[in-house]
Amino acid sequence: MTMPQDTKGPTQASVDQRARPGSTEPRVNGRLQPLTAFRALRRLIADPERTEEVFVVIRALSGTSLEQGYARFRATALGQRVLAEQRVLIDRLTDRTALRALPADSLGRAYLTFVEREGITAEGLVEASDHESLIADPGLLLFSQRQRDMHDLWHVTTGYGRDTFGEVCLLAFTYAQTRNRGLGVIALAGLAKHLRPMGWGVLSAFITAYRAGKRARWLPAEDWELLLTRPLDEVRTTLGISDPVRYRSLIAQAAPAY
Repeated sequence: MTMPQDTKGPTQASVDQRARPGSTEPRVNGRLQPLTAFRALRRLIADPERTEEVFVVIRALSGTSLEQGYARFRATALGQRVLAEQRVLIDRLTDRTALRALPADSLGRAYLTFVEREGITAEGLVEASDHESLIADPGLLLFSQRQRDMHDLWHVTTGYGRDTFGEVCLLAFTYAQTRNRGLGVIALAGLAKHLRPMGWGVLSAFITAYRAGKRARWLPAEDWELLLTRPLDEVRTTLGISDPVRYRSLIAQAAPAY
């Protein structure tokens, strides 16, 4: 996960910069911690490479969104199976031999191509989000980790890249899915930073990303282990996700200028 960085255009994120956090303020009974979030956001804006601050903001402003998502997840047949089987999604995502053996048009192969091209690993998100050790409920912990590990799968499925504005759009999409205020705040901060260098078209693309997240099926309760084996186009159709045309147009227009 590479959150809003500089605004010198849609440059690709550098090789996995997901450092371990230096601070891990815990969740406090679901209470919002706006001052903690504000300080972390200032540090993130000052140094966009401090990916760990993203998780501080999310943690400080999430309220009970994680618990609410978990309750919804447990109520689904897939959620019950995942919890009963203690499925760990990252195990599938780190098995590159198995991913490489999947059909060329599958989501799994597209994911493998994506992470190899970007020089990232699923483990990088684990290192940047070690606050999960603060979650005592094993079921809630599994759900939290599963959501974390979906991030780069959502990049591939939605079509939003790891350029800085692609991350902002994916955050808008993810906020619509999770209702986590921390993600919403970071997404809005990223939008504001991109308005001047990329123009007002970013607002339209941002809103489109949010609406796409609202229209799509609820991705946390999808069977990603199975979807990895399916053709990417089929996965997008099944999940109700369309090509992000406005985002792609903006990136294509901005690229020659940088």
